[in-house]
Amino acid sequence: MKKRIGIIGGSGLYEIDGVNILERVTLETPFGLPSDTFVIGELEGREVVFLPRHGMGHRLTPTDINYRANIWGMKALGVEWLLSVSAVGSYKKELKPTDMVIVDQFIDRTRNRENTFFGEGLVAHVMFAHPVCGGMTAAIEKAATEAGLADRVHNGGTYVCMEGPAFSTKAESKMFKALGMDVIGMTNITEARLAREAEICFATLAMVTDYDCWIDDDPDEVVNVEMVLQNLSKNVQNAKKMIRHTILNIDTAQRNCECATALQNAIITHREAIPQVTKEKMDLLVGKYL
Repeated sequence: MKKRIGIIGGSGLYEIDGVNILERVTLETPFGLPSDTFVIGELEGREVVFLPRHGMGHRLTPTDINYRANIWGMKALGVEWLLSVSAVGSYKKELKPTDMVIVDQFIDRTRNRENTFFGEGLVAHVMFAHPVCGGMTAAIEKAATEAGLADRVHNGGTYVCMEGPAFSTKAESKMFKALGMDVIGMTNITEARLAREAEICFATLAMVTDYDCWIDDDPDEVVNVEMVLQNLSKNVQNAKKMIRHTILNIDTAQRNCECATALQNAIITHREAIPQVTKEKMDLLVGKYL
């Protein structure tokens, strides 16, 4: 199978410009159904797999997304690099609506998610100190310059992931700002954890839509749904430019990062103690190590 680059599209992003569609694939996984059909396409010789995170028409809340099925499906289709595009609120004035942030750290505030492939008699603990692939973030940073968006794209930032679907209370918003968070969203930490377990290189391009609700002195900046939707529309066009250049910048010749061998020393369970049914279920991820 050809090495592929995966794109998970967030709110408002349902296609990638310039990609020649080759096929659409509907998958069932050991963890259930993914959010939607996977679209496999080609861009200047590189094969791309696209999936709308919330389903076409935005049918799934952040909690209802089957993250395990989505990432498993990407792995099954040969994806080795995964770019996640996500709408976020900002905690810093310099991270303005319609700007983008190349996230490098996460704080997990979710509580109702299945966020690991492991269990059922098989235990693994992956290293996750650096949750984002350095090679991919470099490709995104280069893409910003090539797309003429260097002044709108910020390299580095911490993404706090809340459960949703409601936005923050003012108290939560002010707390996260005081703690030094950069942006807030509802999806990406779960994708990042699962991608690492699947040994997929992962990066997030966070599209700022608003300032959440920590601002008191400017009523025009207080978050509301209309503002979010307007800025989403503006962001999507720039995001498409960024995605195109990022795809072409990823070094697909080799992977020397920790993402590629995350499970090599992570499996703790004695091999003879792993149930056969679990070995068979998890063969896509751990078969080469067992």
